[in-house]
Amino acid sequence: MAPINTTDRLSQLRQLMRQNNVDVYIVPSEDSHQSEYIAQCDARREYICGFTGSAGTAVITHDKASLATDGRYFNQAAQQLDDNWELLKQGMQDVPTWQEWTADQSEGGKVVGVDPSLITAPDARKLADKIKKKGGKELKAVRQNLVDQIWGDRPTRPNEKVKVLGLEFSGKKFQDKIEDLRKELDKKKSPAIIVSMLDEIAWLFNLRGSDIPYNPVFFSYAVITPKTATLYVEEKKLSPEVKLHLGDSVAIRPYDAIFEEIESFSASVAEESNGTTPAAKPKKFLTSNRASWALSQSLGGEDKVEEIRSPVGDAKAVKNDTELDGMRQCHIRDGAALIEYFAWLEDQLINKKATLDEVDAADKLEQIRSKHQYFAGLSFDTISSTGANAAVIHYKPEKGNCSIIDPKAIYLCDSGCQYQDGTTDTTRTLHFGEPSEMEIKAYTLVLKGNIALELMKWPKGVSGFALDMSARQFLWAEGLDYRHGTGHGVGSFLNVHEGPIGIGTRLQYSEVSLAPGNVISNEPGYYEDGNFGIRIENIVVVREVKTAHTFGDKPFLGFDHVTMVPMCRKLIDAKMLTDVEIKYLNDYHQEVLEKTKGYFEGKDGESDKVALDWLKRETQPYYAVRLGVAGL
Repeated sequence: MAPINTTDRLSQLRQLMRQNNVDVYIVPSEDSHQSEYIAQCDARREYICGFTGSAGTAVITHDKASLATDGRYFNQAAQQLDDNWELLKQGMQDVPTWQEWTADQSEGGKVVGVDPSLITAPDARKLADKIKKKGGKELKAVRQNLVDQIWGDRPTRPNEKVKVLGLEFSGKKFQDKIEDLRKELDKKKSPAIIVSMLDEIAWLFNLRGSDIPYNPVFFSYAVITPKTATLYVEEKKLSPEVKLHLGDSVAIRPYDAIFEEIESFSASVAEESNGTTPAAKPKKFLTSNRASWALSQSLGGEDKVEEIRSPVGDAKAVKNDTELDGMRQCHIRDGAALIEYFAWLEDQLINKKATLDEVDAADKLEQIRSKHQYFAGLSFDTISSTGANAAVIHYKPEKGNCSIIDPKAIYLCDSGCQYQDGTTDTTRTLHFGEPSEMEIKAYTLVLKGNIALELMKWPKGVSGFALDMSARQFLWAEGLDYRHGTGHGVGSFLNVHEGPIGIGTRLQYSEVSLAPGNVISNEPGYYEDGNFGIRIENIVVVREVKTAHTFGDKPFLGFDHVTMVPMCRKLIDAKMLTDVEIKYLNDYHQEVLEKTKGYFEGKDGESDKVALDWLKRETQPYYAVRLGVAGL
């Protein structure tokens, strides 16, 4: 994770800034679709500063450069930035946000520039206001991206083939999804909605792609009107099967034609409206509040656009019965793969005294997963981390620049997979030797938080913002905490991080209440920089639950886990657990055993025997401390 020298890159960029009359230039992490994970051709922020994490914003002036990122990446960014950069640790006391830092640099009538396709329209307006209040001149849309112009070996945009996701996996025809979306248009009396988020387009049309690593999406836009549906995508990506799937109900237009065509469409709608009465409200186009400033400008600006939380995103977050069944089934297969992997890893390290680095281990896990039904690839870079590396929350091992796995240290594995019937994301922390007292205590506190969150019940209308404390309470009681969210939505053979729901302290998590059918992670953790890190992550499904009472006649909701991997016995201090927690753990382990043992029983392979023995050992029942009875 050594830094690269960015001096020449910054010098070239600053020269272009002068030529474009820009004093401060913003380089976001996202692409034109506000994707969290991006194609390599869109990794502009990584190119200019050297930081490889998925979240952060670079801001460059003629004599300064800053990189703002959140608590997941403080450790990593500090290692990867060279001396040209100042690290803005977002969320820390007295540290400005990148927007505040930008506005401060604009004082004295300076111009701030940004590629308008890489920032949302609401964010652009808020930033422009901050700049004005600080005495800056303006926020300028620089349509020719300045980083692209100095990036000599910039990769080309991917053009991978698009595939149909069958009804046996999607559970609903795309025509019905579009009709549901048109109801939103009718409600708003809008001429069209422009869909720009890649996972929303893939879900809406029951299509999948591979333009972005680990995310089965493809570069596209969609425009839905009361009568028509247009998909902006390069036609060469579409096979005859895809064209047959879409039929005559969907028009295909080139990807790059979107801006020009919606500008013409907006002008024609405005012309048609000229004959209406002066009192009539002008028709507004609908876009997601995550749509780009460039899209808003093409439609005619905020007077012509109503920015809303995407109805496609809301619908996608509530999985139908087919999707939920797929999630349950793929997590059983994935659990079996992880069980085989952890058993193999322990056998290699302890019994065979093998020397394995973090990448060797991650590659073995992928190989094990690949033999399972409906395998379609990983859902993100595997975090395979030993010892101090486990304290780097989003650690990415690279061959030649990673550590040998130490059997006497903590091992944290955060990994996931894409299957045609669902997406997985599981974190387990293990120890193959003798853990320290603090490692055991920290792990047990994290486990208690994980169990407490899963056992929560709440009335309909409560958000993940309100539930976050239940997972942190045991760490807080000891003066401990973690610098990341507790849960994120998970797609169905789509993005492993899916909005709009989440569990955490971010304000946006208070805006959307959890609903039956939501699939979300439960992943508290604890990290000591330079020492060890702990995280336990299960995927859970929101469902209605029965309660003794129904206050206010509201239904009550709860969680149901789908992840099927044992917890680490060596790291659990059973004396710290209540009888309720012990019962939960015993019931969970019994379920894991019953659902996964069939992958190993009755087979003669050495790996199957090793895995079955490991599974049986790790799922043995604990005994309630006060009652002395297993599972009570």
